[in-house]
Amino acid sequence: MYRKGERPVSQRTLFGIKACDTMKKARVWLDEHGVDYAFHDYKSSGIDREHLRQWCNEHGWETVLNRAGTTFRKLDDAQKADLDQAKAIELMVAQPSMIKRPVLDLGDRTLVGFKPDAYAAALA
Repeated sequence: MYRKGERPVSQRTLFGIKACDTMKKARVWLDEHGVDYAFHDYKSSGIDREHLRQWCNEHGWETVLNRAGTTFRKLDDAQKADLDQAKAIELMVAQPSMIKRPVLDLGDRTLVGFKPDAYAAALA
């Protein structure tokens, strides 16, 4: 057991939305492979700009922003126009459903999206 606010160094955090099918696949894969992780539902708990900034710096905002999802497609054209990293981060903070999922924080790097082969290689 850990004291409040502590997290083991080996602890990984899986960020996403509980009801998402891709999230379910990632969670099942992690569980089946005995990977210890904490889950952060950014739809119910939100997400801060710093996490988004780090993810965008590592992967590019074009990867982190889920433009194929319903939430993004429902935006008006003005909100979609002239996108850059700062604007994308503001959209994702306001509506976390626009963040590609899952994001697996490994401590020294992150994985965006779920591909079993990428998870296996990163966690080997």
